Amino acid sequence: MEHIATIEIPVKNLKESIEWYTKHLELTCVFEGETNAMLSFHTNSPTIFLVQTEEVNSISFLNSYTGVKHSIIDFYTADLSEFRQQLIEEEVEVGELKVHPENGMGGFGFTDPNGHSLSATNVMHEGQEEFKQK
Repeated sequence: MEHIATIEIPVKNLKESIEWYTKHLELTCVFEGETNAMLSFHTNSPTIFLVQTEEVNSISFLNSYTGVKHSIIDFYTADLSEFRQQLIEEEVEVGELKVHPENGMGGFGFTDPNGHSLSATNVMHEGQEEFKQK
């Protein structure tokens, strides 16, 4: 294996979801079919594959040790406060911004129109420097 190619997300309304992901997360729709669409930030990152389905189960889990609800997808942003404020202004449901006081690293959760828990983080992991926003 070399990398993650695609993250698949079930959605109720494909058109609405494409609009939401392209507007709020600034993804580009690189393919749109009748029941699915491929979205991407750039050529070196995994694509987001939206798949229309009648049954959508929320994507998240509860950490049984901390009691914290986690998303399974964290989107990187260098400026958490600015991105969080943008989502608030765009009337997206967002959670509390939590930042570690010693290193400034942290994040917050938000919800897409299908009820999926997503999150934003400013944590850059080793090997991801080439993906950093310019």
